[in-house]
Amino acid sequence: MDNEYKLKNGSGCLACSGCGRQDNKLNTYDWMADIPGNADEQDMVEVQFKNTRKGYYKNSNKLPLMKGDIVAVEASPGHDIGTVTLTGRLVPLQMKKANIRPDAEIKRVYRKAKPVDMEKYEEAKSREHQTMIRSRKIAEELGLKMKIGDVEYQGDGNKAIFYYIADERVDFRQLIKVLADAFKVRIEMKQIGARQEAGRIGGIGPCGRELCCATWMTSFISVSTSAARYQDISLNPQKLAGQCAKLKCCLNYEVDAYVECQKRLPSKEIELETKDAVYYYFKADILAGTITYSTDKSFLANECTITARRAFEIINMNKNGEKPEKLDSEEGIKEERKSKDLLEQESLTRFDKNKSAKNKKKKNKNNQQQQQEETEPQAVAEKPNVPNRQQKVQQEQQKPEQEKQTDNRPRNQRNKYKGNNQNKRQQNGNQSQPNQKPNNTQRQPEGKTNENNLPK
Repeated sequence: MDNEYKLKNGSGCLACSGCGRQDNKLNTYDWMADIPGNADEQDMVEVQFKNTRKGYYKNSNKLPLMKGDIVAVEASPGHDIGTVTLTGRLVPLQMKKANIRPDAEIKRVYRKAKPVDMEKYEEAKSREHQTMIRSRKIAEELGLKMKIGDVEYQGDGNKAIFYYIADERVDFRQLIKVLADAFKVRIEMKQIGARQEAGRIGGIGPCGRELCCATWMTSFISVSTSAARYQDISLNPQKLAGQCAKLKCCLNYEVDAYVECQKRLPSKEIELETKDAVYYYFKADILAGTITYSTDKSFLANECTITARRAFEIINMNKNGEKPEKLDSEEGIKEERKSKDLLEQESLTRFDKNKSAKNKKKKNKNNQQQQQEETEPQAVAEKPNVPNRQQKVQQEQQKPEQEKQTDNRPRNQRNKYKGNNQNKRQQNGNQSQPNQKPNNTQRQPEGKTNENNLPK
């Protein structure tokens, strides 16, 4: 193809301009970013500031803005510095989601940020931490029951926003006067909740992922302990509480599914009667649709797990005055279902399990071989003509000895075929001793003595 679509930010192929950097919290994916003329259809632009604060501004100067550009926008005193996070047709939808009225006053985008603007912004940003620590001491000296969680300076340094948490209503009129005299800026106080503070600070949850309030959640719904009861979760405050010291927002994610499944189960107060005993409700697996009954209310005794269908059958039989012999039917649950580990493939010990299985197979093979060896002597006793395994080995070892005994050829001819090394050794030995006299001694027959050997 002659026409190649390349992005100015160098992010690669088509449809990458809609993605934003992950360091910006509550980022919006612009799935219409690659449509030609998308940014020119709307004058409204979404601009994000420190942490989760966003604003919507009008691009009255028709600047060619793209996602990621740093701009200077209008503020009540002076200007502020922010980053463009959304342009085009999705901006009006985001404004509707944020409940911004159409008749509300909308501020303008001045220009793209210059080096002078960035120097002032970095200077103001460097003072935020010291200002927060000092303001906490001032609030403590005034005896106010509040916690200042964060401070945000405006881009030009003329204004500071103080975010605080308080359980009760706080009169901070005196605090504003003291802070204005101490820092020489315009003061604005904003009250936030514990969940919003956790979203501003950020962190990683027990699930291993970044906090939901810091990534995608914009509205916080109240969470109650009834959500944990519906899901049969133990009411342990250490496990149910998040980093904000409140109940986790994720408890509300699956409540509707559990409530829907619980409607298919019988009531906990209904007792099941059989010919042997009376069974009481003990626990239930809501998603699997099984119930565990016990013969005692206080503790688990003579437990029996049945399906919800079987429970309704027994309830109807008890209403008609009938009692079954057993709680579970013949077609009931015969084997307990083993729980499956969903993260088994990502476990660090998954390779060890395979090794242990291989070792078990080897052990089983060795055991089978030993059993066969033990049973072979018995088979040999029954069949004497069949040679035993040990007899075969002995016969193979005896073969070369028998061959040596039966071979009547002279020794030189026998060694001829065993290899050239021995013949070479004999040749070298004969060459190295040319002057050696031959041994003329002959073997005397038995009973005769040599006269040369007699004593003189």
